[in-house]
Amino acid sequence: MFGEKQGFLTALILYSLAALAYIIFLISRKLAYSNYGSWLVRAGLLFHTGALVMRTVQTSYLPLTSQYEFATSFAWGISLFFVGFEWKYKIRSLGAFATPLILIVTFYAALQSAEIKPLMPALQSKWLVVHVSTAVLSYGAFAVACAVSIMFIIRDKIKEDEFTSKHMPQLGVLDNISYKAITFGFFMLTLVIITGAIWAERAWGRYWQWDPKETWSFVTWVIYALYLHVRLNRGWKNKKAAWYAVIGFASILFTYIGVNTILVGYHSYGLLYLP
Repeated sequence: MFGEKQGFLTALILYSLAALAYIIFLISRKLAYSNYGSWLVRAGLLFHTGALVMRTVQTSYLPLTSQYEFATSFAWGISLFFVGFEWKYKIRSLGAFATPLILIVTFYAALQSAEIKPLMPALQSKWLVVHVSTAVLSYGAFAVACAVSIMFIIRDKIKEDEFTSKHMPQLGVLDNISYKAITFGFFMLTLVIITGAIWAERAWGRYWQWDPKETWSFVTWVIYALYLHVRLNRGWKNKKAAWYAVIGFASILFTYIGVNTILVGYHSYGLLYLP
């Protein structure tokens, strides 16, 4: 029977093939491979969505409560934003930079336990859905901004020719796309912190505990707040902004994977239950 596990593995395979197709597109410069990559990643998103829906039906709650569930939802968010940005801006070469990020998070999810366990009392809250859903959207937007910024850095170093002028947008366009993605991601990250504080007060009686996850979430928020500040007030754009976006997403990955794995705090049981 085709179930949630099979849907997830199918999505993983399709994402891998999509990444390969996009990379071959950049190397061979044959447009057909970018078309293959685009259809493969969309098919992967379809199977991925189906897997999440089946998980929701099976558990009777949204798949946002364990390391596996958040990781696969995180990967889904990146895939969703990438497909949306590719459709809107018609940048097929972006797939060569975005799909590897999808794969990193999807493979991380595959390494986690997919076992379904009863929710502990702290997770039986309506704020769980709001808090973690906004995190998925925020992280997905930041991932796309990172991919666009990496593309900017490489585009800035390679020689201009017919292929790059046609399939890799001008630096100003890439810079603007990254800025828009970060602006949306920052807004959602702000909601993540606010809803998390409300949830913490309801669960533990305090809005803020200086838990390692809370602290690093705040550090990440400050990083992106500084990005927006220097961009809007000092005109910080192009290469500096691109590198800043990459550093910001590195902070996102550490906040999610590093903190949960290395540090101990209220979110430590997130190794099984919380993102």
